[in-house]
Amino acid sequence: MQNIFFDNTAIEIYGEVQTGNIRHVVFDFDGTISLIRDGWQNVMVPMMVELLQTETGTTETQSELEALVVEFVDRLTGKQTIYQMIQLSEEIEKRGGTPQEPLAYKDEYNRRLLPVVEERIAGLAAGTLSAEPLRVPKSLEFLRSLREMGIHCYLASGTDVEFVKNEAALLGVAAYFDGGIFGALREYKKFSKAMVIQKIITDFQLSGSELLIIGDGYVEIENAKTVGAIAVGVASVEANRYNMNADKRERLIRAGADIIIPDFREGVQLLNYLFNS
Repeated sequence: MQNIFFDNTAIEIYGEVQTGNIRHVVFDFDGTISLIRDGWQNVMVPMMVELLQTETGTTETQSELEALVVEFVDRLTGKQTIYQMIQLSEEIEKRGGTPQEPLAYKDEYNRRLLPVVEERIAGLAAGTLSAEPLRVPKSLEFLRSLREMGIHCYLASGTDVEFVKNEAALLGVAAYFDGGIFGALREYKKFSKAMVIQKIITDFQLSGSELLIIGDGYVEIENAKTVGAIAVGVASVEANRYNMNADKRERLIRAGADIIIPDFREGVQLLNYLFNS
């Protein structure tokens, strides 16, 4: 698909976008606003490879299992974490193992990720760590501008809701989500980004161009296009040893993103485009 760069910026526009009508904005969290969990793949992938080795009789090599896990973890990123654990359970069963409940694997993953995340959270809480490096560049300023314009903002994440609320507060962004902060529940079928989006559309009787969805995962971009909303894909850089999300930009384009940005450093220009300023 042919793109144009808006006003000599890195903002890529794909096709015709009906701008100027936006009243509500839904944001993803990890990789879109927050970098607190940056590097989470370095915890999830080794855990899954280890479980496939210990809970099955597989003769696959470490590198073969790693390639398998990287593929499905990457493919399912953006959905609730539980879906990656459901896939892990299925892979264990395929290899003759008896898997635990996916929630048990999710709890174990959170337990292993905790030291990485807790160190950052403790630093933020104590004031010894600045929030700015743990936010996607200029995301706070972008949220502040939307607030000043009277736009209603929502946060919808595949991470557990209690973690999202705490981390958003520590990053200094929670107050900007006047529409609410939503995240994964243990009863995972009771939450999805699509449900949040549909509720906003129903509650406010919105047409597609009145709703903007911003995220770095294909899930929320596909959700946006399903309801005719404007979709902005954030091709942010995430650190992990497996080079996952290396094709993030291409994946967001394939999912149907109307606009691609690397981060919010050109937020003023993006707002000018979206609101016909």
